[in-house]
Amino acid sequence: LTSITLPDGLTSIGYGAFYYCSSLTSITIPDGVTSIETFAFAECSGLTSISFPSGLISIGEWAFHDCSSLTYVSLPDGVTSIGENAFGGCSSLTSISLPDGVTSIGNQTFRNCTSLTSITLPDGVTSIGENAFIGCSSLTSITLPDGLTSIGYGAFWSCTSLTSITIPDGVTSIGKETFYYCSSLTSITLPDGLTSIGYGAFWSC
Repeated sequence: LTSITLPDGLTSIGYGAFYYCSSLTSITIPDGVTSIETFAFAECSGLTSISFPSGLISIGEWAFHDCSSLTYVSLPDGVTSIGENAFGGCSSLTSISLPDGVTSIGNQTFRNCTSLTSITLPDGVTSIGENAFIGCSSLTSITLPDGLTSIGYGAFWSCTSLTSITIPDGVTSIGKETFYYCSSLTSITLPDGLTSIGYGAFWSC
């Protein structure tokens, strides 16, 4: 399967619908689709571009996992939920645009996105999940929003190109191994309200 035209009446793309369609290179999703479910396009290793509908609200867990040829993602304004590991292993992804409605970055959402160089998280994001950016070895800068209150275990583990980071004032604790093996990290600004730093948070920095 190299190409497909989806009908205008479609409202949802279900569990594993195009799982392992490794020759699919591009797809346009109709405007009526509001949800893309778990594993919907996982392992579509030939997928280089995808056009998201304006009415999209949620992206399920592992939805685009290991789409290793996907280079750019721009999510529409209506998206509020991005599931665990949704873009994990998208090793060619260099840029992603997240809408203001997103309030959390799930566990392993961008795991091993090794070509991602920078990302700005929307102002509404209050939490970053466990291992959210683990292995993003080309990530040199990330802008954290002022409303952030929680950073999960190992969130930036092995982000070996990250040189500096400013933790917003609302964060009161840094979990264990959050910046584990961020070997290029030379400066970090911690908030006045910080009360705890977890085990190995800056190990091998």
